[in-house]
Amino acid sequence: MDHNASPLNPLPPVVWIIALPMIAIEAVLNLGARGVIGGPDAIGWRIAALEQFAFFPDLLRDMIATERYPVADLLRLISYPMVQGNLTSAVFVVVIFLALGKMVGEVFRWWAILAVFFGSAAFAALVYTAIPVLKTVLIGGYPAVYGMIGAFTFLMWVRLVAQGANQYRAFSMIGFLLFAQFIFGAVFGGGTEWVADIA
Repeated sequence: MDHNASPLNPLPPVVWIIALPMIAIEAVLNLGARGVIGGPDAIGWRIAALEQFAFFPDLLRDMIATERYPVADLLRLISYPMVQGNLTSAVFVVVIFLALGKMVGEVFRWWAILAVFFGSAAFAALVYTAIPVLKTVLIGGYPAVYGMIGAFTFLMWVRLVAQGANQYRAFSMIGFLLFAQFIFGAVFGGGTEWVADIA
C-alpha cells in the first residue's frame, strides 16, 4: 500500500481550469445567500449572476434580426454553464464533470476538452434558440456536461469496436441519465432545458 499516494485521482489541469470557477462562483453565491459574506446585498448575487451570464434565446434572436452581435452578449453562449441555478445543480454538474474530465482527459488533448465543453454549450444554446417557442433562459452546466458524456461515449464506442463487442452499449450512460432526468422532471417539475441537454 502506497501511503504517499494522493487521496484524489490526479486530474488534467484543463479540467481544474474549467471546474474551479464553477466551484468558486457557487461557493460565493451560496455563502452570500446564507448571509455569511457580503451583507444584505449578497442575497441578490445569484440573480445578478444569472442576469450577467445566463443565455437568453430571445436576445440571440434579436441579434440575428438586427444583424448586430455585441461580444458581451455572444459570450453568453459559453458563460451560462459556469453559473448554476442552485447548490444541488452545482454539486451534480461539478461531480459529473470531474469524473468525466478524468476519463476523457486521459485521452483527449487539453484543447479538445475545452472544445467539447464550451462547444457543446454553444451548440445547445443555438439549437435551443432555433426553436421559436422556447423562451426560458438557459443556465447551468448540464448541456456542457452532456457534451462530455458524448465524448466519453465516443471513447467507449471505439473501445467496444476494438474488442468486437456490441458498440451500442456505449450509449447506456446517456440513456440512463436522460431517463433519470425525465423521471426527476416528471416528479419535481421541469422546464424546457432538456432540449439543450439533448442537443
